Amino acid sequence: MVARHGSGHPLPYRERGGAQFGGVLMRLTVIGTGYLGATHAICMAVMGHEVLGVDVDTSKIEKLASGQVPFFEPGLPELLTKALDSGRLRFTTSFAEAGDFGDVHFICVGTPQQADSEAADLTYVDAAVTMLAPCLRRRALVVGKSTVPVGTAARLAGLLRELAPAGNEAELAWNPEFLREGFAVDDTMRPDRLVLGVTSAWAEERLRDAFEPVLAQGVPVKVTDLQTAELVKVAANSFLATKISYINAMAEICEATGADVHDLAEALAYDDRIGGRFLRPGLGFGGGCLPKDIRAFAHRAEELGVGQAVGFLREIDGINRRRRARTVDLVVEICGGDVAGKRVAALGAAFKPNSDDIRDAPALDVAERLRAAGATVVVYDPAALESARRAHPGLEYSTSALDAARGADVVVLLTEWNEFREIAPSAMAAVVRHRKIVDGRHALDPAGWRAAGWEYRALGRPTVAPLEKEHRR
Repeated sequence: MVARHGSGHPLPYRERGGAQFGGVLMRLTVIGTGYLGATHAICMAVMGHEVLGVDVDTSKIEKLASGQVPFFEPGLPELLTKALDSGRLRFTTSFAEAGDFGDVHFICVGTPQQADSEAADLTYVDAAVTMLAPCLRRRALVVGKSTVPVGTAARLAGLLRELAPAGNEAELAWNPEFLREGFAVDDTMRPDRLVLGVTSAWAEERLRDAFEPVLAQGVPVKVTDLQTAELVKVAANSFLATKISYINAMAEICEATGADVHDLAEALAYDDRIGGRFLRPGLGFGGGCLPKDIRAFAHRAEELGVGQAVGFLREIDGINRRRRARTVDLVVEICGGDVAGKRVAALGAAFKPNSDDIRDAPALDVAERLRAAGATVVVYDPAALESARRAHPGLEYSTSALDAARGADVVVLLTEWNEFREIAPSAMAAVVRHRKIVDGRHALDPAGWRAAGWEYRALGRPTVAPLEKEHRR
């Protein structure tokens, strides 16, 4: 049985038991099996489509095919097992196989920052299209999900038509991703919105078929042009980075005046126009998205002659970088002005909790700066130890928070894992040399730690709590 769509070309159709999956079965390929691609491939297979994951990295393909997720993401290993067992998910290194197999091809490769520029490196996106296009001999939709500078999609659409044997029947669309590391499964299967950048009703229909199980949940859809779809992701990340850096800028003011940025943030959050989400002071943002995305956005705006419109992003980046330096200053201060020869327990390596991603991680930046200042820095992280060891061999590593803190002159919390929030101040006090702690993420209860005899410091917070000040008068 086939269902014919607007083009007159048949697409396979079958009933897939259960209302969750609707009726249209599609064959999807996912080009690139890194964090975004592997998550997308696994989730789309679990939602009922037949999926082929494609990558030039044989080791990634072998790991995924054997049931191993090559990065840390809660819930994803179980879904990989389910998808493989269903027979709906396979992996390959063959673009020819992908071209023959797929109705819709998702491009999910990385766009890192260029080594010698703030611009995005589009090498992998261009390579994915140039390798896939010659294998497209029938009508197909290629969908970009990677974060790219505005204008990239229009260029790739021309390249696709030029290289594909199908010619104009190989169409390009853009569907930006909004994954949060640590929540990628929910963000794929239950997103807060879908953005479909298309140039035809046919492309929109194909994407609606692909996301039918998601749309059945009532997820909002915004259908727009290619340029707007490209801009949505970088605009969203720029807004988020601005909000995070705004409260950290207020922390700098608080440090100069003796005010408490934590209380300030709570007071601001009551304003419905502002809200409290991501209005959390601390060490700042990192990872493989926000830092490089805002830099690439500013760079692209300058290329287009409208750099002044987003000139504030340069200061956002600067505020974020200053938080790292200020955290180091705070550790030096609490150590009496010099960390040379001191033992520092660094709790955290990943750029955020529930992730093993250390790209542009503030935690490791701070740890390396302290080491450069002469400290012995011992790092512990629940998920990112192996990655940190490879990237930062000069640091020391431990297998638990308490072991890292053994004999420490100061403890520094750099990634807000729940495991660290739950540490009993008395338990840590039993192993350290000095009860000094710098809370780089505002994750701990200052009163509880101070009551246990700790000297507690945090960015943008007074050295002594207000009630303690009153008591001392």
